Amino acid sequence: MARGGAIEVDVAGRRIVLRNLDKVFYPEAGFTKRDLVDYYTRIAPALLPHLRGRPLTLKRYPDGVAGPFFYEKRCPRHRPSWFRTEAVWSDGNQAFIDHCVVDDLASLVWLASIADLELHASLSLARSMSRPTVLAFDLDPGPPADVVACCDVALLLRRLLGALGLESFPKTSGSKGLQVYVPLNRPTSYDETKPFAHAVARLLEQRHPRLVVERMAKSLRAGKVLVDWSQNDPHKTTVCVYSLRARARPTVSAPVRWTEVEKAARSRRAAGLVLEARDVLRRVERGGDLFEPVLTLMQRLPGAAELARAPAR
Repeated sequence: MARGGAIEVDVAGRRIVLRNLDKVFYPEAGFTKRDLVDYYTRIAPALLPHLRGRPLTLKRYPDGVAGPFFYEKRCPRHRPSWFRTEAVWSDGNQAFIDHCVVDDLASLVWLASIADLELHASLSLARSMSRPTVLAFDLDPGPPADVVACCDVALLLRRLLGALGLESFPKTSGSKGLQVYVPLNRPTSYDETKPFAHAVARLLEQRHPRLVVERMAKSLRAGKVLVDWSQNDPHKTTVCVYSLRARARPTVSAPVRWTEVEKAARSRRAAGLVLEARDVLRRVERGGDLFEPVLTLMQRLPGAAELARAPAR
């Protein structure tokens, strides 16, 4: 039903008003708010399992990627009455903040309707914020290093983790780097995962000092890949798999196969690792959710002694 330039839609019994659907959000691609809603609606079967139960940080672009944006940890007060929130303690505010939680299609469509381009999710479920279900590494290249250099580091990281008996899964950041996720899905804490991730990054830097850096200082990062271990923190959120990114074009943080990472490293070409919304929809239609094991695979985090004994090659 149309109402004064707006359209009211029914999503699984929830009524949502969509406005300004012809507004262009990605000028270079002509990608509109209508396309934004369409993408999140169509990708929902793959995306929702990775969002369900997790507190979100929103990154909203009311006028598209060419305009101003803002992060929003507190779920908007004008949200629908049925929209789920979870109270999460904020050290900065010294108070509990109600975060948005997306469990269903209607909630996802509503976030698209308020121009939330990017979905940044906790590594924990809201019901147990102190227990991450996954370990995450963010590989960020310092120019002139690029995503191909990230592929080199991702493969080194995979080899090291494999030597420790851990399976890992890569995804593009949707921006300029790669991310590697290690599913755990068993009781652990950030007091275990964060130091472990830091130790892995430090070990990679020691073994590959010309390629890897684990310290954040920009002065150290030129031509190297930062292995950012710091996202393993209860107070941080990380861009969710299948989230759009606010780049010039509607790129997506998309799961990829290790064979694709190997191909990019071998050919020194990264074209296959730049995936836009339409590409991701086709990939999921053909191959399903490559990140599904991240939700179910149970793995034990090794101890410091095991990491120290891990072979270099």
